[in-house]
Amino acid sequence: MSLYTRFTAHLDAVLDALEADGVLPAGLNRKPVTVEPPRDPSHGDMATNAAMVLAKPAGTNPRALAEAIVAKLQALEEVESASIAGPGFINLTLTDATWRAELAAIQTESDDYGRSVVGQGITVNIEYVSANPTGPMHMGHCRGAVVGDALATLLEYAGHKVIREYYINDAGGQVDVLARSAHLRYREALGETIAIPEGLYPGDYLVPVGQALAAEYGDRFVDAPEGDWLVTFRTFAVAKMMDMIRADLALLGIHHDIFSSEAELQAAGKPEQAEAWLRAQDLVYDGVLEAPKGELPDDWEPVELPLFRSTKFGDDQDRPIKKSNGSWTYFGADMAYHYQKAQSADQLIDIWGADHAGTVKRIQAAVAALTEGKARFDVKLIQMVRLLRDGEPVKMSKRAGNFVTLADVVGEVGKDVVRFTMLTRKADAQMDFDFAKVVEASKDNPVFYVQYAHARISSLGRRTQEAGIALPAADLSLLGTAELGLVKLAAQFPRVVEGAAQMREPHRIAFYLNDLASAFHGWWNMGNDDPRARVILADDPAMTAARLSLAQGIGQIIRNGLALMGVVALTEMQ
Repeated sequence: MSLYTRFTAHLDAVLDALEADGVLPAGLNRKPVTVEPPRDPSHGDMATNAAMVLAKPAGTNPRALAEAIVAKLQALEEVESASIAGPGFINLTLTDATWRAELAAIQTESDDYGRSVVGQGITVNIEYVSANPTGPMHMGHCRGAVVGDALATLLEYAGHKVIREYYINDAGGQVDVLARSAHLRYREALGETIAIPEGLYPGDYLVPVGQALAAEYGDRFVDAPEGDWLVTFRTFAVAKMMDMIRADLALLGIHHDIFSSEAELQAAGKPEQAEAWLRAQDLVYDGVLEAPKGELPDDWEPVELPLFRSTKFGDDQDRPIKKSNGSWTYFGADMAYHYQKAQSADQLIDIWGADHAGTVKRIQAAVAALTEGKARFDVKLIQMVRLLRDGEPVKMSKRAGNFVTLADVVGEVGKDVVRFTMLTRKADAQMDFDFAKVVEASKDNPVFYVQYAHARISSLGRRTQEAGIALPAADLSLLGTAELGLVKLAAQFPRVVEGAAQMREPHRIAFYLNDLASAFHGWWNMGNDDPRARVILADDPAMTAARLSLAQGIGQIIRNGLALMGVVALTEMQ
């Protein structure tokens, strides 16, 4: 149990006692009650709004209620003092012994410090990446891949059961284009000189696919009509592309549990099942869409289509689930896919590119209908990453065949740099990925700054041995105000984890680690001005042991946080 969780329990016990004493009525909603660090550290170590949020429903004065709460909190052994600020906020200052005990807990719990049970009993399906299987992964896919994977790890750490899923879009026109492109490369592999026409994929990544097709089928399909080979070539090429995509994702340490095929979904009749269920609930009806606003196109005519009542769930208009030719709309197929996912999960999360923002309302409406409002469903929109080299944007175009592949970038700067960088901003904020800056050795580069903190900590053990200092057992009572300030920041890690998991925001871990690294570097640099403030003191083994124990605790938090991001903590900087 983390320190903040423990004090939340202490506060609950106090409120229970006040109920028993008749000071508070029974049954008050305590969900709005918080225990958190005060905005101004000079106010103390923890603050609670309990009196402020409970006074009105209890029919009492906030200040009077705060006084009753403070009287009981002051009796706790861990509390140095409790005070009331303003109309009823309560600030707590904890004893130094409490913080020393928390440092010991960090070291004892090790890799598990920060783990939570807030998600216990909850299964979450996270669908991320889901790039069209028409080529290798490029940097346009990278950010969503990292955010999704880090979020999955974060939710597991917070106690959830997580299903990592990839949706293969293998039922649309783009895979027919892929098959035709592969057919050209197949003919090329058999000796023809080919030219890639506009509208097909020109990338060289299809050359080995063509060679594999030639080895498999010989010249059987060279002059055959498209109808004889399209399905075969489509299936073959998609399989090869997915092998390539899996290999690319593995370079980032990303592995999915499930790969769901859109084509298989439709072949299994899942859209029909979803439609039937919705019709039974009167949530799908046959109707005519309103005419487009403004001047009507020449080919527009009113057609009766099966429409989903998405307006009932907050959407702007009802949505067609089938086209006039009877095939499923993208929304219709996607609706069925989410219906399938909801069968094995309590909560669903989709990681989408920001260009899909316009479809969020309708799919949220569909999930609300299909799960009868029981499944929490979040869509995280990911802004594109702008690649910069020498200050100039790097242009990408899959159709032109000149895109920057994920494999190229990982090969140049490394997996950990890519993963960490993708989490240094909120997912819905624009991001620049500057090849020079992400490997820059400066405090302005959070990747370097956090890794450097861990490398510094790792060096202390080696340097202590080299100095021949015989260390006694660490006496944490030797740690002073500056050192305990670091412990207080480190002790926030469990609540940062819970907050990031609840808000579905893995970037919070990166932000926190940067703050922790900054505080650690500041403490370390005190030794530049005052030699007695250094960690290693050859003439004072006891203080060395105490400060080394503190540094190791900070190092443990950095390792735990980096592990959530899928980043290895470096012990040496090259």
